[in-house]
Amino acid sequence: MIQKIKILVVDDEAVMRDTMSDWLGEKGYDVVPVCSGMEAIEKVKRESFNVAFVDMKMPGLDGMEVLEAIKRINPDIAVIIMTAYATIETAIVSMKKGAYDYLVKPFSLDEAELIVRKTVKYQELVAENILLRQQLEGKYSLKNIIGKSQQMKDVLELVENIADSNSTVLIQGASGTGKEVIARLIHLKSLRRDKAFIAANCAAIPRELLESELFGHEKGAFTGATFAKKGRFELANGGTLFLDEVGEMSLNAQVHLLRVLQEREFRRVGGAELIKIDVRIIASSNTNLEQAVIEGKFREDLFYRLNVITMYLSKLKERKEDIPLLVDHFLTKYGLESGRGKKSMSQETLDLLMKYDWPGNIRELENLIERLVILCKDKIIRPEYLPQNIKKEPKGELSIFIPNKQLEEVEKQYIHEVLKEYNWNKSKSAKILGIERMTLYKKIKKYNLKKEGLDKNLSV
Repeated sequence: MIQKIKILVVDDEAVMRDTMSDWLGEKGYDVVPVCSGMEAIEKVKRESFNVAFVDMKMPGLDGMEVLEAIKRINPDIAVIIMTAYATIETAIVSMKKGAYDYLVKPFSLDEAELIVRKTVKYQELVAENILLRQQLEGKYSLKNIIGKSQQMKDVLELVENIADSNSTVLIQGASGTGKEVIARLIHLKSLRRDKAFIAANCAAIPRELLESELFGHEKGAFTGATFAKKGRFELANGGTLFLDEVGEMSLNAQVHLLRVLQEREFRRVGGAELIKIDVRIIASSNTNLEQAVIEGKFREDLFYRLNVITMYLSKLKERKEDIPLLVDHFLTKYGLESGRGKKSMSQETLDLLMKYDWPGNIRELENLIERLVILCKDKIIRPEYLPQNIKKEPKGELSIFIPNKQLEEVEKQYIHEVLKEYNWNKSKSAKILGIERMTLYKKIKKYNLKKEGLDKNLSV
């Protein structure tokens, strides 16, 4: 035990008090025995305790009164009521007044020590959750969303205005622009901040498993379903569900999602019981959902259900004034994480970063800075450390946007060029493109891309 657990034992019976104190002391706990409620209250005022065992029937103040007083002085102390007259009513009343648990006399000393261990474990989990929440709130606070561009100012102002509502939000923007970061920020500024934030990447989950992941399944619902499983909706109950890349959902899954949004209830796959839920939905897409509706790839009624409040996150190349701030932020972050200290960037290097178009957006920039911090042996990062594709003079936009070519043809050629640049390393290529690796595989299959060259006969 790194830090001794301190226990208060309150009982007017000397035998009971001394026996418990000796037993718990032998187990390594710091035990303070007292014989009355008043003495217990005075101790709690002056000292810090983790656990208090309090007898129900004592002269003067009884156990309930001591419980209430302890909770007023220090709510974090876990109070266990000890009683020889246990009834359901007694248990309910003590729990309502803040007792962690109760023991019925006579009880074994092993049972008492087990409750202490359970109580301390619970307190550690509570403390850990508080710390994690504070870290998340720090990471996703407004001051840690980097940017001085008008686009970012508009986004953050909208976050402030909508966070405390329950309205569905649709965040649109290219991959790597920070859609999940903004979704988490909305959740942490909302009234649901103490409940779960659950994310589901609809592009990364195989389509045949998506409904099971979202809605859960019952044992035996399909081959391999050896146990019942809660879906993301159930896990997010009371909190926020973030549906990333919602445009990748199959039309069948879209029907089920629409029904849940309308009825606020669903059945697990293979189940008969209706499950009620209270979840705020934040969805995101890196494709134009309105265009997908026109093309018959996305249901119009679902689009309007999701499109209550719309946010658009600009590409990094559309807000280049934010690049120096982001570079400085990531240099600090990865300098600390790697233990190498904060490095600086030469003006020539920064100029090249400002000229580059960042197809992978902020995610690509962050990955680059992390790599530079690790690989650069000097304190100043100079241009020679940059990858070749950033050092090259940028091609004019006319070399990409060629008249009389359909958008899909341009996308096909661009993906093929990136794959060639990275020797068909799909992980690196997906990062540069700012898409999930699963999405890249789908694009390669869709456009019939091959290492030896494009399929000239492909109709797109």
